Amino acid sequence: MTIERRYDIDWLRVIAIALLLIYHIAIVFQPWAMFIAFLRSDEMSTALWQPMTMLNVWRIPILFYVSGLGAYFALRKRNNTQLLKERTTRILLPFLFGIIAITPLHMYVFQDYYNMPLSYYAHMGHLWFLGNIFIYVLIGLPLFFAIKKGMFSRLLSFSERLFSNPLGLLSVNIFFIAEVLIFQPKPFAVYAQTWHGFAIGLLAFFFGFLFMKTGKVFWNTVKRWKWFFLGLAAILYTLRYVIFAAEGPSYLTVIESNSWIFSIFGFCHQYLNKPSKALSYLSKAAYPVYIIHMIVLYLAAKLILPFHLPAIIAFIIITIITFSGCYLIYEFIIRRIPILRPLFGLKRKFKSQVQRKLKGI
Repeated sequence: MTIERRYDIDWLRVIAIALLLIYHIAIVFQPWAMFIAFLRSDEMSTALWQPMTMLNVWRIPILFYVSGLGAYFALRKRNNTQLLKERTTRILLPFLFGIIAITPLHMYVFQDYYNMPLSYYAHMGHLWFLGNIFIYVLIGLPLFFAIKKGMFSRLLSFSERLFSNPLGLLSVNIFFIAEVLIFQPKPFAVYAQTWHGFAIGLLAFFFGFLFMKTGKVFWNTVKRWKWFFLGLAAILYTLRYVIFAAEGPSYLTVIESNSWIFSIFGFCHQYLNKPSKALSYLSKAAYPVYIIHMIVLYLAAKLILPFHLPAIIAFIIITIITFSGCYLIYEFIIRRIPILRPLFGLKRKFKSQVQRKLKGI
């Protein structure tokens, strides 16, 4: 069976992780950085945070949506047992390894920078996202099995009709509004290790799967109405920023969040659904870079912050060092050492690929 490659979804993952890195770097220059165990610059910038207030309401939900899309593609060529085995290898293994060997590293840097006693602290840190995804897969296995057996056919037919127009697509916000009314997150963008983060991720994951299951219906709608969703998101963001000082009512924020995401889906599907050498490389690098980026970011901040540069200049330099450092670690260590590859979510194929190239195959 030939499986259509969706290059726009690969780009979505790459872009979302790149923006996540930039978001985390911007936190360094905010007065509350230390409260969430980030290194904090003495030279702060509220202007730097302004665009982040737009980004922070959809930066994590879109990754959960993409994970749901990915689960659909994985099931097209695997049964439930194979999916569980594959996700255990690609998600659970890097998650557990990261807790033990990766996240403690940037805490060492934090402790050292603030002259604290150095202590080993195994914790999820930014890898909480992986733990959630694995749980969602476990929860979803019975549902995936039922769908493969032809159950819920009426629900799927209804979903196809519903997602064929923008208002129908916006109706999924009912579930997200219910979630924020139940958990009442303050602020909305506190996702890490919270029930709000778990619940909104679960909704995004399963709707991502459902969007793919409806075939081209969802993608045609977001592509056709991408400017509508973008305009709605921009209006809601303007209201949130101007009237509510960037933290508006949660029921409006979820509509804004999904509107940003639907517009991004539409633009990416129209303009980025094509292969490229850059995408081929970046799509493989994105996951390992996500895992290692915090230690590189902390080291970069530890190096640059003592110079007391203007915030924007320091932000740019730390960004360059973080992206460059992640690239170097991925390219020359993770990617090239077979025993490390599975620990960072990669397949152990590098040696065989090199051997085939040398043989001219």
